[in-house]
Amino acid sequence: MTVVDSVSEEELRERFEGADYVADDTLVTTVYLALRLGKPLLIEGEPGSGKTELGKVLAESFETELIRLQCYEGLAAENTLYEWNYTKQLLAVQSGDTVEDGVFSEEYLFERPLLRALTHEGDTPPVLLIDEVDRADEEFEAFLLEVLSDFQVTIPEFGTVAAETPPIVIITSNRTRGLSDALKRRCLYLHVEAPSYETEREIVRRKVPQLDATVAAEVCAIVAELRENAFLKRPGVAETLDWARAVAELRPPDDDSDIDAEEIERTIGTLLKEVEDVQRVDSTLLERLERAAREAREASEHGEQSERSADGQVEQATSDGTGDS
Repeated sequence: MTVVDSVSEEELRERFEGADYVADDTLVTTVYLALRLGKPLLIEGEPGSGKTELGKVLAESFETELIRLQCYEGLAAENTLYEWNYTKQLLAVQSGDTVEDGVFSEEYLFERPLLRALTHEGDTPPVLLIDEVDRADEEFEAFLLEVLSDFQVTIPEFGTVAAETPPIVIITSNRTRGLSDALKRRCLYLHVEAPSYETEREIVRRKVPQLDATVAAEVCAIVAELRENAFLKRPGVAETLDWARAVAELRPPDDDSDIDAEEIERTIGTLLKEVEDVQRVDSTLLERLERAAREAREASEHGEQSERSADGQVEQATSDGTGDS
């Protein structure tokens, strides 16, 4: 039994915490069931919502290899499985230095992501991240069904290769096209929503600890306000983190001043990636963004004051109790 087979739901939650990955109860439970049932996990959601990051975090937390297959239009099966080292085969034939099995043996085989995931050796299975499967053609999706059904492939010149321990499979989709029912039946399903303001602030706090807490609150409030607009591409969590790091990079150490319109305009390229969207950031929108930032700062400062007051009351009560004893 591997560590993946024996992990409990609470232990999985702790692994996410240890990797600074903010995961709600639904995500933790769905990932836990995928691991225990040995099923691929299909994750759909907007670009930049942390789907790919989940695969990376699982590989990191279980200290295993991350094998990533980036899908694209025209992706062929042979590009994902294997190919023969024709140059090495030719040299072997010319020199007469061929092994017992000829030139169609493991020595002359290039393993691509899917085959590498099936032949992985180690105590913990690898994480196979099939990223943006909706970008690939339906023909590739059909081919993928065979691999996910039995976790084995047949190489005509070599034979059948089956995984001793099936990999942890994470499949992501941006919903640019619908996926087949056959693929969905083989997977557990998770739809990732845009995070709430509170969740995103916690993500920024963990991933960009050098940014002042009140400034981080402003960052998340501004992004939340931007998402209310009908942009061609709304900023996702990935863009929020990019902007938070940019703000931290441009500021002097310990600078906790307000984010103003000029700062937003100078760094807008970390948030918006379409020229039409950038052009929509006019003075009216900038005023709204500054107002959202001020309100977030006030709420953040009020919350910190309340926490300090509560901590002080606890300390005083403890001190009083000690003195009476």
